Amino acid sequence: MKTDSIFYRIFLDYPRSFFELIGEESAQEKNYKFSSIEVKQLSFRLDGLFLPNEENSNRPLYLVEVQFQPEEDLYYRLFSEFFLFLRQYKPPHPWQMVVIYPSRKIEREQSIHFRNLLNLEEVSIIYLNELGESAKDSLGIGMINLVVESEEKSVPQAKKLIKKAQNQLSDEGSKRQLIDLIESIIVYKFPKKSRQEIEAMFELADLKKTKVYQEAFTEGEANLILLLLNTRFPDLSPILTEQIQGLSTEQLENLAKALLNFGSEADLRQWLEQNG
Repeated sequence: MKTDSIFYRIFLDYPRSFFELIGEESAQEKNYKFSSIEVKQLSFRLDGLFLPNEENSNRPLYLVEVQFQPEEDLYYRLFSEFFLFLRQYKPPHPWQMVVIYPSRKIEREQSIHFRNLLNLEEVSIIYLNELGESAKDSLGIGMINLVVESEEKSVPQAKKLIKKAQNQLSDEGSKRQLIDLIESIIVYKFPKKSRQEIEAMFELADLKKTKVYQEAFTEGEANLILLLLNTRFPDLSPILTEQIQGLSTEQLENLAKALLNFGSEADLRQWLEQNG
């Protein structure tokens, strides 16, 4: 799974982490929906959008770009696509652009053309390795930092986050969903380890047998898969979407493994016919 997909799942399932990251009140998550929008006739999508739930509000919409690999043309692509989106949709909100890097060494500034734009109040650039210690005390930011933590430190850090989630979250569904996110990050960081080995590392086997955990996991996995599929196939049919939402946990895990082999929506439809 690509790093940006991990972040999109975090923002989708635990949106308060984004607002904590940019220094806004975590309660803002109730006012937004994390979404992906196609810019029609131009063949691209903006995958990381926090859109206000209320159309007539002064709350800004947020474009989030997660960049973990150097890209020479990033700002050319980002600004051109975003302004085309503004032209086409003319959203009734002010805007904010947030670019997230693991460190400054990944960024390619392209200051000749973008110096003034990057200095706008509407543009925020975040380097995860420069976040202060107080920010890292946040559960949401701690989870984001886990993505860029070294392998040596990631396991004890993940255990601390799981304990913090168990202590701070009262809703059992939210707690299980967050624990699954933390586990997914560790799976991403240790690709040679099986999920069973990961579960053993954190003593999660008994927890994952509970009904409430299974329900939270299935909903989160389905949402992530739909987000990825909508990125690849912008006009995904509602029928296929409904089929995916009805899959079991095991079927969703198998679908996640098969995604990279799909070249068209027809491949997805065939897979669902054979495995759904």
